[in-house]
Amino acid sequence: MNSSDTVELFKKYVIPNYGRYPVNLVRGEGSLVWDSENNRYLDLFPGWGCNLLGHCPPKVVKAVQDQVAKLIHVPNTWHMEVQGLWAQELSERSFGGQAFFCNSGTEANEAAIKLARLHTPKQRYKIITFEGGFHGRTLGSLTATAQPKYHEGLGPLVAGFNYAPYGDLEAVEKLIDEETCAIMVEPIQGEGGVRIPPAGFLQGLRKLADDNGLLLIFDEVQTGCGRTGNWFAYQHFGVTPDVMTLAKAVCSGIAGGVMMTTPAIAPSLRPGMHAATFGGNPIAAAAGIATLQAMEEDDLLAATKRLGDFFRTRFEKLKQECNIIQEVRVVGVMVGVELTVDGAPVVQKCLERKLLTNCTHGRVIRLLPAMNLTMEQAEEGCKILEDVLKSVAAE
Repeated sequence: MNSSDTVELFKKYVIPNYGRYPVNLVRGEGSLVWDSENNRYLDLFPGWGCNLLGHCPPKVVKAVQDQVAKLIHVPNTWHMEVQGLWAQELSERSFGGQAFFCNSGTEANEAAIKLARLHTPKQRYKIITFEGGFHGRTLGSLTATAQPKYHEGLGPLVAGFNYAPYGDLEAVEKLIDEETCAIMVEPIQGEGGVRIPPAGFLQGLRKLADDNGLLLIFDEVQTGCGRTGNWFAYQHFGVTPDVMTLAKAVCSGIAGGVMMTTPAIAPSLRPGMHAATFGGNPIAAAAGIATLQAMEEDDLLAATKRLGDFFRTRFEKLKQECNIIQEVRVVGVMVGVELTVDGAPVVQKCLERKLLTNCTHGRVIRLLPAMNLTMEQAEEGCKILEDVLKSVAAE
């Protein structure tokens, strides 16, 4: 079926709640994808950040193939060795916590919201989140998302969320009262435009949480599992959260989400209070284990840091030559190039050149490339993006 036929099929049978490009992608390998007309694209935004090992990574494919032939799904009323081993792999790479498994980032954040309310005294229910943040699309996590554009037409929202400017410790302190139970923050904002916290901000949140008996929740749905060059972004800042949420790259594109917390806090999510029917299913667990092991075996954390250095150097140089670039923000393979103009035309022009990118927050060109992107592919992508940005600047 060609791309135009597929577009017509979607028009007839699929709810149009996504803005879709008129392209039918049919296969992928690493950082490359092909459409039904056999056009080849370089993908610097694979899987909306989920495909951190690129498309169809062989070790993950093999693990899934082996698992699907043995056991596809059993409910969480039974023990599954593969799920327990996945929890161990995550715990040993992070802060020694315990895992609740679900299917997505928004579900992981819903679990964290419930845990925060269950763990603290009953009168405590408020959670402080941050302007520009993004925590998901279900109603609780959507309310935690302090971006009014996502709330339009969906009120009344869930009670108990207060918003502070990202990076403003004084504003956070003013919002804390006897009803506050937690602070929830992305250590590096993703949808907000790859915003890196100012020095001392996360450390200050840790102190405010400790001083006031609050839980500190880090949403690492986008930053976790190696994206920033460390296993988790909190490890860059020397600040350990009480709760951490993961999804996106955690299973290399298989649906999976995780909420992790310390053994002291975990029992508050007691039986009957939360569940996810497919959470931690054998296929996701096998993919999750293979993902972490592949990253380690192939030394991809180091590769991620090298790629980050390359992108930072390249785009900082371009900033000096291109007057529409306002700021460059790079941590590992998490890249934001903020423009002084609308970024949507840049994404469209890149697509015409067979380069897949993204624009977030209106003016930030965002790249979330695979950590095993080759230097030749990185060079190719940067050259196309440079040409496009210069052409837009000249208009």
